This record gives sequence, structure tokens and C-alpha cells, in this order.
Amino acid sequence: MRFASLGSGSQGNALLVSAGSTTVMIDCGFGLKDCTMRLERLGVQPGDLGAILVTHEHGDHIGGVARFAARNRIPIWLTHGTARHLDAPEDLPVHHIEGYRRFAIGDLEIAPFPVPHDASEPSQFVVGDGARRLGILTDAGSVTPHMVDMLGDCQGLFLECNHDEQLLRQSDYPPSLIDRVAGDWGHLSNAAAAELLHRVAGGQLQHVVAAHLSQQNNRPELARDALSGALGCAPEWIAVADQADGIDWRQLT
Repeated sequence: MRFASLGSGSQGNALLVSAGSTTVMIDCGFGLKDCTMRLERLGVQPGDLGAILVTHEHGDHIGGVARFAARNRIPIWLTHGTARHLDAPEDLPVHHIEGYRRFAIGDLEIAPFPVPHDASEPSQFVVGDGARRLGILTDAGSVTPHMVDMLGDCQGLFLECNHDEQLLRQSDYPPSLIDRVAGDWGHLSNAAAAELLHRVAGGQLQHVVAAHLSQQNNRPELARDALSGALGCAPEWIAVADQADGIDWRQLT
């Protein structure tokens, strides 16, 4: 199983996970042309995608989903709450995630789980192929015991490190936005992500990727230092998915 990011940040998000003959895209916050170009950079054509999974309705995650899926006839999977915000053609295949129950798409098993985030019915995912598991957490304001249970025993983690707390508090954001980002229904800080990583990490981890970094309120080196401190590894071992290039394919063995 392998995974790659088309780009990660407040201007757009999309992640690929592939196993056997199945490739799915999680979120699509990019325009039609931009998304197609980013896929091609990773050696993927739109027709290679078996589904688009949507985490929630914020524009940097859902903004390009309907148009891209309609153009390429790709089925969409999302919760009922998120579906209320999807403006898709009636003939487009849309599947609802019911009660965060597991489901399969080709060679991949998808395990959705709820997170505290200021969206209608947000979902994050653990994606596996029967032997390996990738935990995906890009938007959550705080950590719940269920999240810890879901993200344990993963071989790969794609983990939100949205902001450095000091940079956020010193930013020119209005106080209401600072409180929203830092609140229990906002986004994980580097320190919160590191604490979560410390709780779920085990010897099975092969890849840890810091994701959804704020361009204004974070720095790659700060995210790397926080996560590497939680693992006791070199900062260089932590990958960072950026807005422009995401990350290239990473293999889980």
C-alpha cells in the first residue's frame, strides 16, 4: 500500500491512497485543471480513481469535489452532514457513510471516525489493505479517546500540525479567529499533534507526515521538531506535506 499528497494546507487538500488495483482520493480542494495537473505529477490519471472520500464541507477540502467527480464520473463517499453541502449532479454516484461504519472500496478497507471540528458531520479515516494501515487526521480541534484507539497500530500517519501556539497568538488574526483555530473544535497545534503521536506511536511506524500546516502560523521545522520529539527520532525523519507540492509516494510495507 502507498500514499501521496497532492497538496496540504488552507488553500487546498487532496490525498491519494493506493493498494492493488484500487486508488482513492481523500478530499479535493483544488480546481479541475489544478487537480488534474497535480495527479499527473504523481503519475495518476483521473480515470485511475475508484472513489473520492470527503472529510467535511470546508472549501479547502470539498471545493473541487463535485466538479472533478462529475467530469470524470467518480463516485463520492461522505457523511449525510457533509453531503448537505455538496452541490453535485443528481446522476453522480454518491454514497453515504452511515454511523461511521467500515466499508470497502476495491482492495481498500475504509474505517471512518468522528472528530471534533466545526463542521456538520466531519469524518477522518484509517485506510488499510488487510495488512497495513494509514491513519489520516487533517482537521480536529482536540483529541478524543476514540481517535487514539483508531490511530493506534498504523504503519503510516498523515497528521495535522496546523499551528504553533505562540505564532498563532502573535498573529494578525482577529481574536475570534484565533480562538476558533485554537479551540476544541478548531485545529491541532504542533504540541497537540505531538502528544497524540506519543500516545499512538509504536515500533510499527514507517512514515509520519506533518500535514495541514498554516502558512502564516507555523513553520515546517517547528512541526518536525514537535513530532520528532514525541518519537525520539531525528527531525529529518518526519516528512512535511506542503501546499504547493504535497509529498511524493510513500510505501507502506
